[in-house]
Amino acid sequence: MPGRLGAIDYAVLFAYLAGMLWLGLWVGRRLKTGDDYFLAGRRLPWWAIGFSLVATDIGATDIIGGGGNAYRYGLAQANFEWIGCVPAMIVGAFVFVPFFHRLGIRTIPEYMERRYSPAVRTTLAVCLLLFMAFNLGIMLFASAKMMSGLFGWNTTVCLLLTAALVGVYTSSGGLAADVYTDVLQCVVMIGGCLAIVGIGLAELGGVGPLFDKVREIDYSRRGGVDHTALILPADTSTPFPWTGIFFGLSLILSPAYWIGNQAIVQRSLGARSEFEAKASFVAGAFLKNVIPLVYVVPGLIALALYPNLADGDHALPELASKLLPVGARGLFLAAFLAALMSTVDSYINSASAILTLDLYKRHLRPDADEARLLRVGRFTSVGVMAWGIASGLAMGLVEGTGVYDAFQTLMAVFQGPLLAILLGGALWRRATARGALVGFLGGAATTGILFTLNQKPVQDALGIWPLFTVASPYLYYSIWSFLVAATLLVTVSCLTPPEPEEKTRDSVYRRRTA
Repeated sequence: MPGRLGAIDYAVLFAYLAGMLWLGLWVGRRLKTGDDYFLAGRRLPWWAIGFSLVATDIGATDIIGGGGNAYRYGLAQANFEWIGCVPAMIVGAFVFVPFFHRLGIRTIPEYMERRYSPAVRTTLAVCLLLFMAFNLGIMLFASAKMMSGLFGWNTTVCLLLTAALVGVYTSSGGLAADVYTDVLQCVVMIGGCLAIVGIGLAELGGVGPLFDKVREIDYSRRGGVDHTALILPADTSTPFPWTGIFFGLSLILSPAYWIGNQAIVQRSLGARSEFEAKASFVAGAFLKNVIPLVYVVPGLIALALYPNLADGDHALPELASKLLPVGARGLFLAAFLAALMSTVDSYINSASAILTLDLYKRHLRPDADEARLLRVGRFTSVGVMAWGIASGLAMGLVEGTGVYDAFQTLMAVFQGPLLAILLGGALWRRATARGALVGFLGGAATTGILFTLNQKPVQDALGIWPLFTVASPYLYYSIWSFLVAATLLVTVSCLTPPEPEEKTRDSVYRRRTA
């Protein structure tokens, strides 16, 4: 790939990385307890959490995979921000975030034990841990693809370098280091990607010529994807039919992600007050409205300039290497690394919290003090990163799947069932522990069965028609897994004795009147 980095690019990149490491290590020097490590001592301001929420959500999978999907399918990718984030964040801000903050919990599985049982907590903890660990692999693999294209280095070397870089300050500084570095990373990420938008639009002559060129490409392909359409029909061959976007994304995957994902909720739990926890989600939702400019528009610019790329995931690396001048390439790579680091550090810390609090302390050392939890948290952070490296190397063996689709399919396995039992527990007093466990496992199994039956070799072997005709039908997986989990939760709960009143008194949501 032409357009290698120059000395100025390396200087920009080195200055950014050195600043991140210094900030992360400086914040981590004062940690003394497990609460400091996992919740920053509950001293985080709303504005820092708001930036961190956005930086955590917009990771390497979005910069590379989301931009790749915009290149393949067009503007419909922006629905993952406008429909898939903002409404759920506002609901979370005024209902679930203050509710969890009042309870004083440290993890989502901890809430599940308070509301249901230790079995539900452990089951969810293991599933979330597996999800976050493999998700780390997807993120690291995405970073390796970008760095390999820009540096010309071996993909494995790039993966190991990025993992080592993020692992150092995350294992040292905990959540506080994650959040405060995320603030700077968010600014760099947005600034770097907006630079490529500005240069790309200048190259094309503006927004109007960009869309004219995209329409011209669509017309020349006759019957292909309409890249300028925000809402696509239900029978589209893309992963974004309006039915999947509305029912699967906005009603299921998005709420599950923003109110049930440990990496997201953990930030608000570290806020200084209930008010600041709410304000952080509102601030993040406001910022989310401009995020499509960060990776969707560059995907369209890449389509207009380079319409014949073999792999859509190469769209943004191609722009960076061919379009940007010396100096700007270093800024863009810093923006990409900011996206990578802000998400990876979040998942490392959150996976470590689940390992330490929901598994180690809950089952192995219930009497562990805060100093021991701090040591175990740092140790498990290293272990989680090692697992992420292994799954990232394995991801490189999978051909034909965009990294964004791989991430979303992985999320669909647990997000639908998680939302069902979370809503059932928080809003319905009659929900029982047995109903939650059966519902969660049944919903997750549904996703696995649907995914298996939708693979062509399985269909050919069984002589069945495809279950879904859209590409990467993870949105439909989430719909059915949620419905099955909710049905099982309600049915089994109605057939089993209700939970004691003292268990549901505080763990079921009620609107505060004063």
